[in-house]
Amino acid sequence: MEQPEHRAEGAGPFTTRLTWHRAGGEAVVWESRVARRRGALSVRGPGDSVTMFPIADAGALDRLRRLNVVASGAFVLGGALFALGACIAQFGSGDAVESASIYFAGGVFFSIGGYTSLVQVLNAPRHSPGGGSLVTADWRWWGYEPMRLDWLSTFVLFAGTLVFGINLLDSFLQGLTVQQTNRLIWTPDVVGCVLFLVSGHLAFVEICHRSRPCFRSRSLGWWVVAVNQFGSVLFMVAALAAFTRPTTQSLVNTDIANWGTLGGALCFSLGGVLQALERP
Repeated sequence: MEQPEHRAEGAGPFTTRLTWHRAGGEAVVWESRVARRRGALSVRGPGDSVTMFPIADAGALDRLRRLNVVASGAFVLGGALFALGACIAQFGSGDAVESASIYFAGGVFFSIGGYTSLVQVLNAPRHSPGGGSLVTADWRWWGYEPMRLDWLSTFVLFAGTLVFGINLLDSFLQGLTVQQTNRLIWTPDVVGCVLFLVSGHLAFVEICHRSRPCFRSRSLGWWVVAVNQFGSVLFMVAALAAFTRPTTQSLVNTDIANWGTLGGALCFSLGGVLQALERP
């Protein structure tokens, strides 16, 4: 039997949306983020009416819900701990070890959230030819799929959390020179921020189906990506302000470093809350 005509969309070598046109004017749409987050396809009928159909099997949907709970909860807790650490640094006793301990605990949750997001991509339902039922692969804890945009985005995010871990561990070191501080603490911080920004951009490409940013106020997934990306921007601002000047041996701007960290952390907590709602 002849397959329905289909149209592929995306950016570069990545396909993020497939549309199958069927007899009667209906269009079945597979979108990368919707399929892996909600295990669903959408059907556009006459008059541009859109209906979401969760057509992955019950076991796959339960898998998606559980992974989403872990990932979203980890980002909420990680952001909350980072916000607490920033508040203590700005308003508290100024004890560097206390703030570093809280930041490190938050970093652990960020890494859990990043890894779980990657596992969610690896175990998400895959599309089938002709717009049929989604197919669920066998469970995997790890995989290498660089030609999938969702894998690439979550992998870069997870890598960013690990680089942040280097920064957070090195922040416990005492008696460092200015050069050592900038090399061991500040540099991994900036690299982690860059990876977060790259991951966020790739997530925008996935949800916009093009390399340029878009605005989709009715898409919960878009708001999750946008809030997290704004948090990444604030983290980068904070990191740049945390550079230690060799001449004065002081930060560029301590207030901006603390407030940027606080704002970015709250964005990731909010993003985690929104992500909890983006489920099957």
